[in-house]
Amino acid sequence: MNKHVLITGGTGFIGSVLCGEMLSRGYRLTVLSRQAADKVRSLCGPVEVIGNLESLRAHAGFDGVINLAGEGIADKRWTDGRKQALRDSRVNLTLALVDIVNTWKRLPEVLVSGSAVGFYGAQGDARVTEDTPPNDEFTHKLCKDWEEAALKLQPSTVRVCLSRTGIVAGNAGGFLQRMILPFKLGLGGRLGTGRQYMPWIHRDDVVAALIWMLETPEASGAYNVVSPNPTTNREFTQCLANTLKRPAIFPAPAPLLKIALGEMSRLLLTGQRAIPARLLDSGFKFSYPTLREALKDATN
Repeated sequence: MNKHVLITGGTGFIGSVLCGEMLSRGYRLTVLSRQAADKVRSLCGPVEVIGNLESLRAHAGFDGVINLAGEGIADKRWTDGRKQALRDSRVNLTLALVDIVNTWKRLPEVLVSGSAVGFYGAQGDARVTEDTPPNDEFTHKLCKDWEEAALKLQPSTVRVCLSRTGIVAGNAGGFLQRMILPFKLGLGGRLGTGRQYMPWIHRDDVVAALIWMLETPEASGAYNVVSPNPTTNREFTQCLANTLKRPAIFPAPAPLLKIALGEMSRLLLTGQRAIPARLLDSGFKFSYPTLREALKDATN
């Protein structure tokens, strides 16, 4: 395997592990990052580093592109400025990337581009597959525009896959890192009623799914990159408490979360009972299909 792949977002929680796995498989990687090259290599391994998107215009091309760039959606309260920053780091960057790819003499075989199950908006208890109509709200509009930016490559010969990723569990980062400390202190508990679904997935399964999309010639379109066993927030928090051998007796009331977080509280108080229907139909195998296994590994 000596294929050359460009990765955006390679230094992130998913991207750094993805880089390590791809290097072990013999890929040659170029990572687009504004961080210093030494810092990028400390996170990603022996990769080539490009610090500016525009400098890619002079490139001859890559065999594949994996686009994971995007600021953390839950990092800050959703002010108008923050919403625009989220769009810039996802939609506008992807539009610019597609524009540059179209200038290359040799087009990539495939673009695997990030998205999220937030595409569907709040869905209550309904079973959500890739064919489920979305609820029109901010996360849907953001993901829809993000996906449409990537799909602008589709009229060409490039195969486009969209990773509608759920809540990613893994050690040393991500949303779980924020939850562990209060739970270890015995201060954890459900959010709101706890009845909302959390479409979780282990980070190793995200990495495996991204590589599967990259390497599978028949793969195209949107895939729900989530565990086949979604759980409610109440079930998730109780399982985390049991894994850490701590109680889960301090719920966070919905009104308090709404006051503290504003519109962003919908990320915590609503959800999707998302199923990876297309991955399952393809025969994709999950390394961590159950929450107990995933949390045990992610909290070690």
